[in-house]
Amino acid sequence: MSQDVSIGPYDAPSGGWGSVRSLGDIMLREKVPPATGRELYRQNKNDGFMCVSCAWAKPSRPNPFEFCENGAKATAWELTSHRTTPAFFAAHTVTELRGWSDYALEQQGRLTDPLRYDRASDRYVPVSWEDAFREIGAELRKLDPKSTVFYSSGRASLETSYMYGLFARLYGHNNLPDSSNMCHETTSVALKEVIGSPVGTTTLADFEHCECILSFGQNVGSNAPRMLHQLQESVRRGTVVITFNPLRERGWERFTNPQSPVEMSTGAETRISAQYHQVKAGGDIAAMAGMCKWLIETDDAARARGEAGILDHGFIAEHTTGFEEFSQRICATSWEEIERESGLPRSALIEAAAVYARAKTTMAIYGMGLTQHVGGEQNLHMLVALMLLRGNIGKPGAGMCPVRGHSNVQGQRTVGISEKPELVPLDKLAGQYGFEPPRDKGMNTVEACEGILSGKVRAFIGLGGNFVRAIPDTDRMEPAWTRMHLTVQVATKLNRSHLINGEVAFLLPCRGRIERDTQATGDQCVTMEDSTACIHASYGEREPASPNLLSEPAIVAGLAKATLAPNPKVDWDGWVADYGRVRDAIEETYPEELRGLNDRMSVPGGFHRPVPARERVWKTKSGKAEFRLPKSLNATGFTDQDGQFRLVTLRSNDQFNTTIYGYHDRFRGVKGTREVLFMNPEDIRAMQLSDGDVVGVETVSEDGEHRSVAKLRLTGFDIPRGCVGGYYPECNPLLPVGHHAEESKTPAAKSIPVRIHVEKDFHSGRTQPEQGLPPGPG
Repeated sequence: MSQDVSIGPYDAPSGGWGSVRSLGDIMLREKVPPATGRELYRQNKNDGFMCVSCAWAKPSRPNPFEFCENGAKATAWELTSHRTTPAFFAAHTVTELRGWSDYALEQQGRLTDPLRYDRASDRYVPVSWEDAFREIGAELRKLDPKSTVFYSSGRASLETSYMYGLFARLYGHNNLPDSSNMCHETTSVALKEVIGSPVGTTTLADFEHCECILSFGQNVGSNAPRMLHQLQESVRRGTVVITFNPLRERGWERFTNPQSPVEMSTGAETRISAQYHQVKAGGDIAAMAGMCKWLIETDDAARARGEAGILDHGFIAEHTTGFEEFSQRICATSWEEIERESGLPRSALIEAAAVYARAKTTMAIYGMGLTQHVGGEQNLHMLVALMLLRGNIGKPGAGMCPVRGHSNVQGQRTVGISEKPELVPLDKLAGQYGFEPPRDKGMNTVEACEGILSGKVRAFIGLGGNFVRAIPDTDRMEPAWTRMHLTVQVATKLNRSHLINGEVAFLLPCRGRIERDTQATGDQCVTMEDSTACIHASYGEREPASPNLLSEPAIVAGLAKATLAPNPKVDWDGWVADYGRVRDAIEETYPEELRGLNDRMSVPGGFHRPVPARERVWKTKSGKAEFRLPKSLNATGFTDQDGQFRLVTLRSNDQFNTTIYGYHDRFRGVKGTREVLFMNPEDIRAMQLSDGDVVGVETVSEDGEHRSVAKLRLTGFDIPRGCVGGYYPECNPLLPVGHHAEESKTPAAKSIPVRIHVEKDFHSGRTQPEQGLPPGPG
């Protein structure tokens, strides 16, 4: 362990001066020029740019500073003065750089020039854009298109995503996994099954009308801090917030608004959650079943006495199917089983259900704590059932509110980034562009990983992201990755995925969203869809980090022209010259969802694309919203054994997905390291261990593969017994590729079966660089 590691309690609220100091630290480290303040003022404004971090909605009447701590960090990270030039790569081999930490790699700054990997020298060397496109195109033409994967992270715009998906299908495949496969694909599958719409049904306006908020498996303080403004305003109006989460996350507890001079000067706090229930990892189905059981039985008893019930029977009769079987099975479930599987007492679940029963309108907010389980779809089926009992879908102040990660991950799916051909208007594309699109199912993220392991996948194109670091089974995937023929990465900064290369490899640097994008017809803007299905324009104004950068649309067009035969119906050059023409093409393909895209993209607060379930139009097989029974009250997909724990992977306060801004998880009191394993103090004592011991973690699996992570510092924490927590992506080697949600195949990173053993040498742990130290091997 690093001698500078400190772990201790943190008593301050989310937001407040801690947030301000953390932002100041990164501004100094990134040597961000003073003009960046103007960009922060433009962030998430109607005439500004969409945050490059999470997908939380932009309000029509924004705050003076409409950004959160992590959003500001993302802006500083992109506008850094540091540069990763060809000279850097001349000084460092790829093998050497593989030994550097995630933080150290990205800390080098913005990439400036296109690069080709030279295997003889083990270095990246400069290459012209023309040569890069020509060589990549030549390699792709040699391959069976079905053996290639075109991945996209959730940051690419609607325009880029549409072009990228079209490129893949013109080339001949539907292998278009994206970051949604790794986090919220469960939402797309489960919600479509039971309410007919694959996205959430709420907007920001619903916060103004809700009387109750139920939160499941989401850490607002680190993953979507701007939502705290809506939560604070709702609580002050009288909304009751009830939170279910294994760990006590500070954002759901207390908040001091950094934009309020009064709160900052007085230290005033807003208590966010009126109830906080620490459900066992994978126990949410049981917790919701307990609430449903009490609601149904209380309703039955009231009606038997001739009193008004508490369920919305009119809504249930008109809009739903499956209620009778659901209610019978739920009422037949014993409280003993519910308590055992949820880890919560009956009294706590009744307390939550009673508040829900009194509220006229309720929103359900959830995150990956529900989606990343083997039973992820069943988690969401049960949450929908809970909401249907009181008619809480399709009316103001109520509905489903999934909190998405990457800023346009939902929008990419809207415009064709999908491995599922039935979700894309292929007939429309065929007529629009004069070709026969592939009709077979493509690979999602898990299937792409399986294809890489088996040798089926021969080439990987990455449009942003850090795929190798984000995926499961890291220690198995990295060797397999190098057996591919071609790897191409489009990126703004260096990360580990760029160092695990195929036989032929290219690193193509792109402009960032905050930067000016000048093309033949002038400065361009792009569009995004937030997690409430609102479309927004985004305008970049900063000068690009290097004159040698191309925009993402220009890179996609360059690759497509070099790979495909000319098609008179696809004017790649015209699209790059004027992104408005791309938006016209998008509207032609999706006339109902995105009608008037060019005209409406600048509407304050964005324009809502249609979500039928919001209007109580159910596009399900039955034509109604459906009550579905879970297969089990346990969403983990495994049976607990003696000495086995449920591992939950976590993000820190100082990261966004695989991007590590520093080594300070402020809210959990951890500084100087990410090699930590959080455990209930009673479990520590039961194992005859001590807080601070160095332990190893091994996955319990039946596939014959050994998976382990060594030298984690054991840390007592308020987490349910039988559960442990460790950081993502450091714990990804413990997550088998085959451990995923049953239908969506979303990796089940929130409940991994593991065992723990003591490391012999307390001082043998790897060290991580402190935030202020020069980066290097870590």
